[in-house]
Amino acid sequence: MNKTIRFLLSCMTAVMLLTGCAEKPATLKVLYWNVQNGMWADQGNNYDNFVEFVASEDPDICVWAEAESRYRTDTSVKMAGCEEAYLPYNWDMLARRYGHQYVCIAGKRDTFPQVVTSKYPIRIVSRINGNGEDIVVVHGAGHVEVDVDGEIINIVTVHTYPFKYAYLAEDTKASAAENGGDVFRAAEMKYICEQTILEQDPEGKGNWMMVGDFNAVSRVDNWHLGRPEDDKAFLLNDYVRSQTPYIDLMEKWYPGEYQKSTFSGRRIDFVYLTEPLFDKVTGARTIHDGFATTHRDTREGINFCHPSDHYPIAFTMEF
Repeated sequence: MNKTIRFLLSCMTAVMLLTGCAEKPATLKVLYWNVQNGMWADQGNNYDNFVEFVASEDPDICVWAEAESRYRTDTSVKMAGCEEAYLPYNWDMLARRYGHQYVCIAGKRDTFPQVVTSKYPIRIVSRINGNGEDIVVVHGAGHVEVDVDGEIINIVTVHTYPFKYAYLAEDTKASAAENGGDVFRAAEMKYICEQTILEQDPEGKGNWMMVGDFNAVSRVDNWHLGRPEDDKAFLLNDYVRSQTPYIDLMEKWYPGEYQKSTFSGRRIDFVYLTEPLFDKVTGARTIHDGFATTHRDTREGINFCHPSDHYPIAFTMEF
């Protein structure tokens, strides 16, 4: 290359940098949170504190679990139904207040849906409720695609069955004694993965994340938990770790540190990423301060937390 061409190329590069024409890496921030009964704690305040918190985090994509209003303000009295419940039917209006124009109810089978909101277009791929026979996904799960300027992000939303006994068990005490709930949750997860990543991208070569309230602990935390090695509470996450290409974000980002995700001290909320997404992560944290600081409601008859019994998880990626 002669000196004249080299000089012209260097000048063009300098002009692009000065004028802002050079390409810059795109940063994507995701915020996940189980907001407990549709953010019951802030519904009487018109969700102002919640909106302020989300806006301050400035996420590009949000995944909300328990995204439906269920109880009347400051009570444990259940709402009459959709005529009283603001969420999930008005998530579009609520999301616009913190800067998101795209909204999708990703998973919904009962009154504990998951909702995805975004600055980028969302497409629902499937809602996963079970096969109508032997598998029931009690709260439902969802698979959506978010188009981030041409980069497709697959998001699988999860909120598994919460109880110690199996779903619809006739003898709940006997079922709980046999860890029926853990076995049921693991079956839910197997079905969800078979309907999503294992069907469409079993080697995990694309951009996939699975996030939500798993209601199950992980064997990788057993140095802290001290459970028996054959504890069925590990079944769900054992399956994800051994049978799917997903990577546990918080385990890898905080090796040797226990990252509780609930007020009770458990880590049952997970962010799983395929390697192409995990390699793009530049930061991750569980948020325990500010508006997300959790405390129990002490009034008689109310067994909820403020603002939720779970903590938000935020992470950023650079493309």
